[in-house]
Amino acid sequence: MRRRIRALVAALSALPLALVVAPSAHAADPTTMTSGFYTDPDSSAKKWVAANPGDGRAPAINTSLANTPMARWFGAWSGTIGTAAGAYVGAADQQDKLPILVAYNIYLRDSCGGHSGGGAPSASAYATWIAQFAGGIAGRPAVVLLEPDSLADYGCLNQTQIRERQGMISGALAEFNRQSPNTWVYLDAGNPGWVSAATMAQRLHEAGLRQAHGFSLNISNYYTTDQNTAYGNAVNSELAARYGYTKPFVVDTSRNGKGSNGEWCNAAGRRIGTPTRLGGGAEMLLWIKAPGESDGNCGVGTGSTAGQFLPEAAYKMIYGY
Repeated sequence: MRRRIRALVAALSALPLALVVAPSAHAADPTTMTSGFYTDPDSSAKKWVAANPGDGRAPAINTSLANTPMARWFGAWSGTIGTAAGAYVGAADQQDKLPILVAYNIYLRDSCGGHSGGGAPSASAYATWIAQFAGGIAGRPAVVLLEPDSLADYGCLNQTQIRERQGMISGALAEFNRQSPNTWVYLDAGNPGWVSAATMAQRLHEAGLRQAHGFSLNISNYYTTDQNTAYGNAVNSELAARYGYTKPFVVDTSRNGKGSNGEWCNAAGRRIGTPTRLGGGAEMLLWIKAPGESDGNCGVGTGSTAGQFLPEAAYKMIYGY
């Protein structure tokens, strides 16, 4: 692993308070410690192509999807989480590449949406799970998207459950800060069509955003990069005005090539977006939701389960029809 760590920016204290980007507990920049993003060798697209070499859709899926760096999602299905996360970041480290991981196992996960319901059996079980997740990554460079939808999905939770969720998120950040000094962690902030920027800024702050590297937008959704950038900037304006700091943000561009048609669950006629890279109106543009993986039993994925690879949906998403 390369150890080219950027020098900290001098004179932050001289900036106006509203413009200060609040640092997390991490001093290291994992993007400068690696030589690009890691491509998951066991992604659903890669597995499908390998199992279906004679399928007429395979060349396009292989070229446009299977070889694009994207996130791997971790949850109860991952087995012993410390071992699973450690193996994944270890494989990336061997190639001097930066892995993208999604932690998706919070207690009462997707309790309002329902298509991806599940998660840890209790808040205490989640605390154990996420501590082992962070310990598996340890000192190797990584990017972690922490619990998609968890801060936007408050609609069916009572105040006790909301406070419990905030505690789980802030506890998770404490574990990453303690055990994973070269990991950038992003709290998920939903998307431009879900929660107002003012409300999201408050939720992020109350969940411990100051201790995270930044926040993430548009995971598993379709809003354009420009729409997300405007929303992210609005969230930062609220953070600056209310709490005196701002944070970097990343955007999931995996399925936003044609924007949103108002549907969020296996929407028809969508298209893949800009591949994973640094910059682009945000700190990073990332493929977080794997194109072609179902959102659940809905839309063009009727009859499927969340996470199931749908080759026809993947193929159509490449071309936008």
